[in-house]
Amino acid sequence: MVLSLMRKHAKSWLIKFLIGMIAVVFVFYFGYSFRAGRVVKIAYVNGEPITGVEYQKAYRELVDAYMRQYGEAWNNNLIKKLNLRARALEALIEEKLISHEAKRLGLSVTQEEIQQAILEYPAFQVNGRFDIGRYRALLSRNRMKPEDFEDAMARDLLKRKVRQFLLCFAPVSEQEIKAHYAYLNEKVKISFVKFPASKYKKDIKVTAEELKEFFEKHKEEFRIPEKIKVAYIRLDPKDFEKEAKISPEEVKEYYEYNLDRFVEEEKVKARHILFRLKQGASKEEEEAVRKRAESVLKQAKEGKDFAGLAKKYSEGPTKEKGGDLGWFSRGQMVKSFEEAAFNLEKGQVSDLIKTRFGYHIIKVEDKRPRKTKPIEEVKDKIKKALAKARASELAHEKGLTLMDQMPYEVDLSQYAQEHGLRTLTTPLFSVDQSIPGIPAPRAVREALFSLQKGETSDLVEIQGRFYIFQVVEKRPSYLPELKEVEEKVKARLIEEKAAQRAKQEAEKFLAKLKQGAEWTELAKQYGITPERTEYFTRRGPVPKIGYEPDLQEAVFGLSKHKPYPDKVYMTSEAAYVVKWEGFKGIDEQKYKEEKERYRFLLIYLKQSEFFKHWLERLKQEAQIEILTPVDKG
Repeated sequence: MVLSLMRKHAKSWLIKFLIGMIAVVFVFYFGYSFRAGRVVKIAYVNGEPITGVEYQKAYRELVDAYMRQYGEAWNNNLIKKLNLRARALEALIEEKLISHEAKRLGLSVTQEEIQQAILEYPAFQVNGRFDIGRYRALLSRNRMKPEDFEDAMARDLLKRKVRQFLLCFAPVSEQEIKAHYAYLNEKVKISFVKFPASKYKKDIKVTAEELKEFFEKHKEEFRIPEKIKVAYIRLDPKDFEKEAKISPEEVKEYYEYNLDRFVEEEKVKARHILFRLKQGASKEEEEAVRKRAESVLKQAKEGKDFAGLAKKYSEGPTKEKGGDLGWFSRGQMVKSFEEAAFNLEKGQVSDLIKTRFGYHIIKVEDKRPRKTKPIEEVKDKIKKALAKARASELAHEKGLTLMDQMPYEVDLSQYAQEHGLRTLTTPLFSVDQSIPGIPAPRAVREALFSLQKGETSDLVEIQGRFYIFQVVEKRPSYLPELKEVEEKVKARLIEEKAAQRAKQEAEKFLAKLKQGAEWTELAKQYGITPERTEYFTRRGPVPKIGYEPDLQEAVFGLSKHKPYPDKVYMTSEAAYVVKWEGFKGIDEQKYKEEKERYRFLLIYLKQSEFFKHWLERLKQEAQIEILTPVDKG
């Protein structure tokens, strides 16, 4: 109610007086606390204190970062859920340790280095140069003072200097780079036979004793997660469209202020005939392609039907359409092709144009100059866009008003009814389930689960609609009785037994291979058709099987002399027996071209790992005394 009043009468002398009084009370009432915070000690790190002021600043920065991440879904209950108080202290302790070690090593950061880092910060640059307006705007948007950002930048620079120093103790050799490159880029090809678990399900019988025993052994896996039920008010901008009136003056004003949006770029309508030239073609091959293209070019220049020539000779995807490329603007085609097309006149045929695809003959059929669309042509579109934006503003404003006027303790359904609205209620759902009927991201679901029963969320925007949620029921997580989840337990047990059966059959198959059976012949006996993959690296999934790290690593250990692994491999769906088919080492030329990139990657990985262990060692050896626990509240 107070916020609503203040928003409506923000310019009145009464509101200004009230704000002034609040400020005075705030200063006198909280001033002592702020001053006291300077002398409160939260912890000691090697004899140096972490003060209350330092902690509050670090904690506030961390909370602000998460508030930006969660957006309108944020609520203060998430502070405890995400353990932000303890994490802020942990970050401060690490900063102190790094700072102490930097001093010991004689490392520091100058004001000039901080200024230079800010000038080079990509987010603050416009057209490659530092922009003071962008700097202030971004800091303001993220609720940061310049001095706070400079402090953060100084800490980051010091951390980087320490990491650079530590790099001396984690050198990267040429042999390591090549080994890392080979690990990521060497390739293998395999054949495999698959024993799907589903094949054995129908023959599996489960006794009551087996079911009970399996449930007792895996009870935790069937735990019922915490669930909530929420009531909510939904404010859809579509419901406000009738109120969203847009005048001709507003349309005109929008058009004039956004003229660049209504510019139609220069366009060309063209056809082409492509004569493909494969990569790495010899001079003789290229000459043959060129001669063929010149022969067709002569016919096109003589006035023969261009579409007919394209259908007969073109080797491009538009062949069947007579080479028709339709209308296109600059930036849509390969540069040399584009320049030729835009330099031709309507009806003109180009000379041969070479691109990475081969040789092209282009005919321009029509051209449109760059122009600004007249307001008459776009006014309906503008009006529709403005009405949509206005409807969204009205829905948002309605939501804010509802929040402002809402009593502290409220029944959302009753409150909605009093305002001529209705609430909807979801069934129970867990945090890992989508909210029925609402496309809410996980951050919103986490925020709702941090609320207590009866608590109401702030106004939350989800895909253009606005919501106010209230938790109406909350069921804690619990271990169920067998009868509650019997069907699930039975299905899981059958799946496990079927997988075991599939594994046993696969193991028999593998044993016969190792005894000398021939791969193809044995597969025939089992009624299985082997499948073969293309060459693949360790970086992606195993083709036709999926991402199975154990199997992936195993196949790279196979060879011509050891074509079969020592065991079968299981996925959630089947058991697999694999056979080595081939190996490809690295391309030495490509390695030379990419070596420096891999050197940087390996340095970064090694440095990060070394820094992590170094920091852990500092913590273990440091004298850290926590005076004021911060993980409460």
